[in-house]
Amino acid sequence: MSATLTYTPRGERKRTQIFMASTLYGAATLAAAIDAGSVGPADRRLLLVSNNAATPETTPAVDDMPGFERLRPRFDRVLSWNETISPFHPGGWSPRQDDAPLWERHLRLLWNLGEDDIELILESIQVSPAMAIAQVFQGAPIDVYADGLMSYGPTRNKLDPLVGTRIRRLLHLDLVPGLKPLLLTEFDVPAEVLPTETFTKVLAEIGEAAPRAVTSATASPTERVATGTGPALILGQYLSALDILTPEEEEELHVRMLRGAVALGHRTVVFKPHPTAPARWSRMLEKKAAELGAELTVVDTPVLAEVLYQRMEPGLVIGCFSTALLTASVFYGLPVARIGTDVLLERLTPYQNSNRVPVTIVDALLPDLEDHKAVAAGAAPVDERSGQKLNGLVSAVGFCMQAKIYPGLRPAAERYLAAHLDARTWRYFKRRRLTALALPGAVPSQLGFIPRNETVRRVARRARALKKAALKKTATS
Repeated sequence: MSATLTYTPRGERKRTQIFMASTLYGAATLAAAIDAGSVGPADRRLLLVSNNAATPETTPAVDDMPGFERLRPRFDRVLSWNETISPFHPGGWSPRQDDAPLWERHLRLLWNLGEDDIELILESIQVSPAMAIAQVFQGAPIDVYADGLMSYGPTRNKLDPLVGTRIRRLLHLDLVPGLKPLLLTEFDVPAEVLPTETFTKVLAEIGEAAPRAVTSATASPTERVATGTGPALILGQYLSALDILTPEEEEELHVRMLRGAVALGHRTVVFKPHPTAPARWSRMLEKKAAELGAELTVVDTPVLAEVLYQRMEPGLVIGCFSTALLTASVFYGLPVARIGTDVLLERLTPYQNSNRVPVTIVDALLPDLEDHKAVAAGAAPVDERSGQKLNGLVSAVGFCMQAKIYPGLRPAAERYLAAHLDARTWRYFKRRRLTALALPGAVPSQLGFIPRNETVRRVARRARALKKAALKKTATS
């Protein structure tokens, strides 16, 4: 007996939306998008969870995080991308082009999708796992949601037009009011802001379900008199895992955060380490806190920083360039301070590093922890006026990062650099980069021959050789 093929007319097919999330913050963003009506109606909504940690087996997935159970009812089913492609890692696997139709057929059978029309709502479309999903479901329209500061920066690499032209919208949180996202504008993708009040309501739901023990730290009456506020909260980011800092340098950065909090009068400090950071960092901070006469509480349960904001009412939130610094200021009206951004601006390589715009935003907007007057003056939340002032800077940095993808930003970059390049703003640019792009601030053209002049290079090499020989002779004599 031969099988009979059936075809369902498009108008009669069901619509299934597949949402992808790799963090609880991202899942909360998706929940807010659903609650706000920012995504259209669907017959089914599936949440595809991806654990992108270096060692997923030792790190809790999104659906295992405290508070996720409050988000689960918004989805008809929760799926695991790690289990689907096991033993491959989500960050390193994508289908071969010729295999994409086979994978789509496989996933339709595995997830019981049938002939449903698929809509994708994905994060970080430039890389896998989001790119892998977009490549599997080749005809599906895509909405991209951005839950962090990277949405304000350029797309980190050139997207395949077969993917880029399918993207309908960029959904993002209004982390910096007045600042316009650059992400995906090369495809004229419109940006749509998710309502802040809807997002904070979702965060409140997660906070209600979080364990009470992790947020029990409170400032003493004496400390509240001295600072006028609650305890200080330090946010860890595990920057050494990104090869930006060494583990020792990151330990010292945390110690500087602690010292800064104590210098401002805080004697009760809470440290929220990155979930995958080594435990020895917490022990070192506890030792240092004892030396400084401060009481340190380490949050060893994986909860969102926003949960701590709701429970603790911190008097100061300290970090490097975490997105949570902006949610503290913009969404909760909490005083914030940053530290270490100057080092990161110098260390980030290549210049196109996608962390550059987030670091630039935090450095430009927030006060330096070690500048006590600036911290006191910067207690007011980030507002739309301060965000609007950043558009020129972010456009200039974005063009320098991805000039080939965003050639239309050249005039804006030239205007900004010609008018604002000074001792303060030089930290956001590299002279070599400005020279390569022929922008204001570049090496003067009459001196441009020096790096390429063979005679000058030969003299420099000879001078270095003579210096080494002299030092060697001195050492052996």
